[in-house]
Amino acid sequence: MSRRHKPRILKHLLSLAPEDRYLRFGYPATDEQIERYVLGLNFDRDEIFGVFNRRLALVAMAHLAFSVDPQWATCAEFGVSVASHQRGKGLGARLFKHAVMHARNQGVSMIFIHALSENVAMLKIARHAGARVQRDGSESEAYLTLPEATLDSQLSGLMQEQMAELDYQLKNQAQQFRKWLATVQEIRQGVRDARHTVHKP
Repeated sequence: MSRRHKPRILKHLLSLAPEDRYLRFGYPATDEQIERYVLGLNFDRDEIFGVFNRRLALVAMAHLAFSVDPQWATCAEFGVSVASHQRGKGLGARLFKHAVMHARNQGVSMIFIHALSENVAMLKIARHAGARVQRDGSESEAYLTLPEATLDSQLSGLMQEQMAELDYQLKNQAQQFRKWLATVQEIRQGVRDARHTVHKP
């Protein structure tokens, strides 16, 4: 995603229930804190991935944050959120898999996940991917070591990005068509109502 998606990102995060905000950010984030988070997203450095429904509402998003410290240039942190009505469909796992592929192709050797120990879904995704999870009281940290990029991984990553962009464009065209159709129907209804009024005895 890019800067143009900031309004959708903000809307998605603000729609999260208090307990979901707590699991995503590690604290009960307020609206103001979420607004500051979205405002501070660095689309030049980091990667933001999303899943849109057919009406182009953002229903899941992931943030792959790259380190600003040269010492940790080959490390990245992953965070994800999924709308409550879209849970259980594997969207978080899909986003993690996509982020891993992208990070690997960008030369990242380790993905780091900081999550509350009660965030069972996130830790399950990490463990399923082969990450080492260390628990320290109420918080857990997961580390996933990535192999070096290959021609196959780069081609797969490029294919994923192209398919994701195509999916978004198709949904965007469908949404625009629905809007046009609704306008046409309104005009037709207005014409019918006008004719009815004219011919009314």
